[in-house]
Amino acid sequence: MPAQQRTVLVVGATGSVGRHVVDTAVRAGHRTRALARSAYKGQGLARGAEVVIGDLTDASTLVEAVSDIDAVIFTHGDNSNAEAVNYGAVRNVLRALDGRPVRIALMTTIGVSVRRASSEWKRRGERLVRASGNEYTIVRPGWFDYNDADELRIAPRQGDTETTGTPADGVIARHEIARVLVESLTNPAAGHKTFELVAARGDEQDDLTPVFDSLRPDAAGSLDGVLDADNLPIDQEPTAVLSELDHVRPRS
Repeated sequence: MPAQQRTVLVVGATGSVGRHVVDTAVRAGHRTRALARSAYKGQGLARGAEVVIGDLTDASTLVEAVSDIDAVIFTHGDNSNAEAVNYGAVRNVLRALDGRPVRIALMTTIGVSVRRASSEWKRRGERLVRASGNEYTIVRPGWFDYNDADELRIAPRQGDTETTGTPADGVIARHEIARVLVESLTNPAAGHKTFELVAARGDEQDDLTPVFDSLRPDAAGSLDGVLDADNLPIDQEPTAVLSELDHVRPRS
């Protein structure tokens, strides 16, 4: 397999963004593995993807899914079951990997730093990724497919400052989210970057390297994204969350 191609697990593969990611990853030449709760759920995914059965809320069912992968893209989400899904999927994949390094692309959401239960659990998932020592990119997309037809220029931001909870915070096409997530796996300029992914008026760029280059990396050793508000104190986190952070940190 060429150096730029990876064996990629897509978590959330049957969702509205995940299906785009599976298709994009296959077209990019990656060996693509799509996690689905059942064979029925995996129907209709891009030809060339391998469907693997597992439950993202149960690490014991993910051993086959993570076998031999060298990258994982997370597009999962369920705000009605935030701890088990928004956070638990990241925790469980890392548990199943048991310290084996992979390249990670994690999709959360614009407004993740707002203090509400669903976003707090997404933010804790981000912290697990940063603590794990893996190479990563964390993408916080705006409102899916609320963009106009001429609103395709990828224009990321940092600091998570737009927090109205409406499309006024930013919009982005689903297929563009997929492109950014997949390309981040092999573009060195995307490493250790956390950003809000939104679109502006104009055409989509042919080359995303300048887009990634324009972003500041997260501070070494930090659990939060660069420029994020310091409003989720680590010393006030649940004991189980602190324990999991300790568990995922690289072993000496």
